[in-house]
Amino acid sequence: MTKKMFASDNNSGIHPAILEAIAGVNDGHVPAYGDDPYTAAARHKFKEHFGEECEVAFVFNGTGANITGLKAMLRSHQAIICTDGAHIHADEGGAAEGFIGGKLLTVPSANGKLTVNQIAQQLHHIGNQQRSQPKAVSISQCTELGTVYTLEEIKEITSFAHDNGLYVHMDGARLSNAAAHLGCSFAEMTVDAGIDMLAFGGTKNGLMIGEAVVCLNKELASELKYIRKQSMQLGSKMRFIATQFDRLLTDNLWQENASHANRMARLLADGLQNFTGITVTQPVESNAIFASMPKSQIEELQKTYAFALWNAAINEIRLVTSFDTTEEDIETFLSHVEKAYS
Repeated sequence: MTKKMFASDNNSGIHPAILEAIAGVNDGHVPAYGDDPYTAAARHKFKEHFGEECEVAFVFNGTGANITGLKAMLRSHQAIICTDGAHIHADEGGAAEGFIGGKLLTVPSANGKLTVNQIAQQLHHIGNQQRSQPKAVSISQCTELGTVYTLEEIKEITSFAHDNGLYVHMDGARLSNAAAHLGCSFAEMTVDAGIDMLAFGGTKNGLMIGEAVVCLNKELASELKYIRKQSMQLGSKMRFIATQFDRLLTDNLWQENASHANRMARLLADGLQNFTGITVTQPVESNAIFASMPKSQIEELQKTYAFALWNAAINEIRLVTSFDTTEEDIETFLSHVEKAYS
């Protein structure tokens, strides 16, 4: 077996229960493109968690989920307000601007979060035909720095956005980790908090493949299926994506996986803080740890472990735990940290 890495929760395997669910629907022929009973069951499961009014579109990956949802919210002359570290800006190859045609209006953030004041600063040119017109706000939950918006922070943003004619999109690639941290339901963090469109992550929490676009605003739902097709995100053998979500959302598997990953991250962060010269740079509120350490130690550790050098200017690294990270994995990594300091 290969050594567990801390580069990303994308590097982990598939939860055994998810593999079992996939095998369970691999029997006979059913209608393609989501017109099958397994996809219908998965949609019903989402309605249990997000309310009867939600519409769900299963897609292949996170970028596809973000772009499909955002494209349903704005036209090409309009803009999306987000942080400069947002995944849609920094890590999706210009897909938002390339496929939607609109513009990203980015603002700096030290903790990954967007604030009402920052949104307000982007609204001064509404009505000016020479400027891209803000139409949506996009926040990440958890943020790209592992931090988590509180329910109050989300509600403040959605209330301000709606008062100013803006939709609110949530990139929920690690939504399960955020809900586990806050001890709240998905609905409390999205529907009840005023979110219009959600990208719900699966692959970072034990799935093999697949994400879900969850539309929580009825006026945006009617075009979603056409946009998904045009965005090249309509899978023919949809049952194999959908059934994974059905299982993930059954018997709190999502919570079990995410809570474990979060706990392993806190354990790792606590261990790192015992070393002189290592500083944890962000609050550990999910399954990601950001820490600075001497460059020579980073280079020594990377001979054995894969992880991201996040900010070379301050020797900041990112370590990510997963549903399958064990305490032994943490202890082994910390022993290598100790060796790198000797």
